Amino acid sequence: MARINDHFRKLQASYLFSDIARKVTAFQEANPDRKIIRMGIGDVTEPLPPACREAMKKAIDEMGTRDGFRGYGPEQGYPFLREAIAKHEYQNHGFNVAADEIFVSDGSKCDSGNIQEIFSSEAKIAIPDPVYPVYVDTNVMAGRTGVSKDGRYEGLVYLEARPDNGYIPEVLTETVDLVYLCFPNNPTGAVATKEQLQAWVDYARKNEAIILYDAAYAAFIQDSSIPTSIYAIEGARECAIEFRSFSKNAGFTGTRCAFTVVPKELKASTKDGDKVAVHALWNRRHSTKFNGVSYPVQRAAEAVYSPEGQKQTNELIAYYMTNAAMIRKAVEALGFSCVGGDNAPYVWIQAEGSSWALFDRLLDELGIVCTPGAGFGTCGEGHIRLSAFNSRANVEEALERLKQLK
Repeated sequence: MARINDHFRKLQASYLFSDIARKVTAFQEANPDRKIIRMGIGDVTEPLPPACREAMKKAIDEMGTRDGFRGYGPEQGYPFLREAIAKHEYQNHGFNVAADEIFVSDGSKCDSGNIQEIFSSEAKIAIPDPVYPVYVDTNVMAGRTGVSKDGRYEGLVYLEARPDNGYIPEVLTETVDLVYLCFPNNPTGAVATKEQLQAWVDYARKNEAIILYDAAYAAFIQDSSIPTSIYAIEGARECAIEFRSFSKNAGFTGTRCAFTVVPKELKASTKDGDKVAVHALWNRRHSTKFNGVSYPVQRAAEAVYSPEGQKQTNELIAYYMTNAAMIRKAVEALGFSCVGGDNAPYVWIQAEGSSWALFDRLLDELGIVCTPGAGFGTCGEGHIRLSAFNSRANVEEALERLKQLK
């Protein structure tokens, strides 16, 4: 009989957002006349920018002609998009990233989960707590952990983000091989200063570790002193991989397009101690297991960097960040301590007691869906997350409802 991968059985019973969806569905079925306002999952609500829609339509029309039709494209992404990303996201800001170091994909969730495949099954992993669940679960699936005890997996090193450290984990004193970092952080919305990121880069270079840097929310940074890329930090090209996405800044959650940067000088060791270029390994994995993002979607992503696309995506970002500021102001007026909402579209709220109990209360009493902090890790207990990805009308109504919270 065929055997399963037993590491999958170590996973928690279900994915966090599946649990939330199940609870919300049950509530809706029991209360069909109640309006639910969803402020939990980080899914966008506003339409795709017109520039992106027009580019996609044009590309589809091209595909309907013999001369314009395209079959399989390059797995790494079409040069027109890779070059636009390199120019606008990096080179125009003084960051040294070349187009051929960029790998276009269908989502940074996929890339941040799949990247672990090219590293040893014995690699020692450091993961933030609270954390985006994909970082943890994919390493559990790969067999790098023991079982979960009291909400934590044996074998992982947890980087605690707590109120007393401003939700920015301290640099490790022990040695690990891979470090997952995410700024602006999902779920907390906290951002790291240049000095804090420099400390992590210095740690990685000293210990020959690699930083897996999730910058999916970089476009929401409002403070010009906060780095928008790990490559703003001296030495980062020698020790860091960066994940970026079009999902939130341009509304591509349902369209699917993202990219990962792997610098050519980044090296990792074989078991014999030889140094190997990580860029080549990821290129091999990407070419073998991925057939590329569709041509119309890549043309739509390219349009983000047109003058019209830049204006329209900036307007989208401003819309969501206005929502975020409104949420934070209302939460603070209720007397809660929180972070986020200023440089990220999430507001991380410190509260008393069980985060799942508060989730249930907000849903049952107010018809508001939040995300319970405990679902992101043990340090998330006593917190909830509210998302700014919603219509202005829904945010305003939700904030009126929140006033009833005593």
